[in-house]
Amino acid sequence: MSELFTLFIMASALGMDAFSVALGMGMLGLRLRQIFDIGVTIGLFHIIMPLFGMVTGKLLSNYFGMITTYIGGGLLLIIGLQMVVASFKSDDEQILQPIGFGLILFALSVSLDSFSAGLSFGILGAKTALTVLMIGVVSMVLSWIGLVIGSRFQKYIGSYGELLGGFILIGFGLKLIL
Repeated sequence: MSELFTLFIMASALGMDAFSVALGMGMLGLRLRQIFDIGVTIGLFHIIMPLFGMVTGKLLSNYFGMITTYIGGGLLLIIGLQMVVASFKSDDEQILQPIGFGLILFALSVSLDSFSAGLSFGILGAKTALTVLMIGVVSMVLSWIGLVIGSRFQKYIGSYGELLGGFILIGFGLKLIL
């Protein structure tokens, strides 16, 4: 039971990035179906990335730790900048949307830190299936919560929601890089 609680705390910590970034993405005024799809995709990436990390093992853990952080920060910066630019254009001119490739890019950016965590879990000998499922489910639920809160908040700030969401993503991207 202690191991399960510890895994839940770790999964929550990893999922908080997804929650925070989903707040910004939620300000795009997403529909419930999009929120569902984004949450599921983030959850899947939070299963796949730590699994890859656990499989990769201890040989590459120090090397990939910083690289994944920089890549994740860079991806968040790109998405945030796109949102800021898109906020000054009409709704039909968006460059990157949270569907298709844009969704994959978004999910990858918030799950890259899970790769590094997977490396650590692999070194510690954590139970693989339980660990990756816990991380994935918690991240998915936290993403849904962040997206719903962001979409509800967007109604109150109107057209500035996408701009604010872009700045939130840029802030998290810079935090990861710096």
